[in-house]
Amino acid sequence: MQTILSIRDLRVVFEDGFTALGGVSLDIGQNEFVTLLGPSGCGKTTLLRCIGGFETPTGGEILYKGQNIIPLPPYRRNINTVFQRYALFPHLNVAQNVAFGPGLRGADKRQTAAEVSRMLGLVGLAGFEKRRIASLSGGQQQRVAIARALINRPDVLLLDEPLGALDLKLRREMQGELKRIQRESGITFIFVTHDQEEALTMSDRVAVMSAGKILQLGTPEDIYNEPQSAFVADFIGESDILPGTMVRDRLVRFLGCDFPCVDVGFGQDAAVDIVLRPEDVKLRPEDDPTCAAMPAGEVTSLLFKGVHYEMKVRVGGDTLLVHSTHARPVGTRVRLFVAPEDIQVMHKSDSSPDVLKRHAQRAQ
Repeated sequence: MQTILSIRDLRVVFEDGFTALGGVSLDIGQNEFVTLLGPSGCGKTTLLRCIGGFETPTGGEILYKGQNIIPLPPYRRNINTVFQRYALFPHLNVAQNVAFGPGLRGADKRQTAAEVSRMLGLVGLAGFEKRRIASLSGGQQQRVAIARALINRPDVLLLDEPLGALDLKLRREMQGELKRIQRESGITFIFVTHDQEEALTMSDRVAVMSAGKILQLGTPEDIYNEPQSAFVADFIGESDILPGTMVRDRLVRFLGCDFPCVDVGFGQDAAVDIVLRPEDVKLRPEDDPTCAAMPAGEVTSLLFKGVHYEMKVRVGGDTLLVHSTHARPVGTRVRLFVAPEDIQVMHKSDSSPDVLKRHAQRAQ
């Protein structure tokens, strides 16, 4: 994949000394959908604003097709932005809003009208040309904002939490629509969100950010199945995160028992973090002889979630979240089984104590 945007050691330090970006590096490919994911204040919007030209970095480079574009104003970058607040003109109809950019450039009106119709068709608003902005739903207004950006034919489209103002059902509908629009338009999308589902649903790659740094970059499958730190595991989906000891290669101890695993290279008797996804923890009867060496516990909570049951299982001083299509009544004694390939072993990190503390609090 050809790289269209390269970010090199980008730093932003505000006047009060706060470091918003602490040396971010990232390559983005042509026609790629990349999501910047993280909690509020992690630096994802600051990074987007730097790419768009609305924030001046303290240091580093932003290379667009090999050229450092930091000195260029926003209007000289072939990069457009769709903000959370769509900033549509209420006194103009849909077609006039979409045609605003070409109009400023003095483009041919007949050609612009044809492009407006094509863009509205792309975003699913064919026939809406004369509609007033105030008559549109939130999702329709978002599509107008996207069409207005796409008609300028940018190589890169930046989207700053554009689904944040929509209700849950419409958000999910628009997730699929945005991915379809990106594929059909052939434009690189850089999407900012704090919503894990959005990131996993739409992206080719996800960059998980915290405290002004990218902690992990990878496909949604890699981010979910192979988190590289306790913070990433905690932030992406639901998980059980436990302290453990790497006894030796392919053998780890947690919950008072030794478990075969597939991990190597941690050394012997090394302190580690263990990540278990709730759907990977299997419950067996306490008297099952094939699981006699596995931890025993008691079901303390049972909730029906539609596609699965959510249970909490107390094992000694720890409580695990378990998802299963088979319910175990509260009070049932069980043993826990986890396949070796479903145990994720991670090095201890600076965030480990806080993450483990949060998980202990949630289990109460």
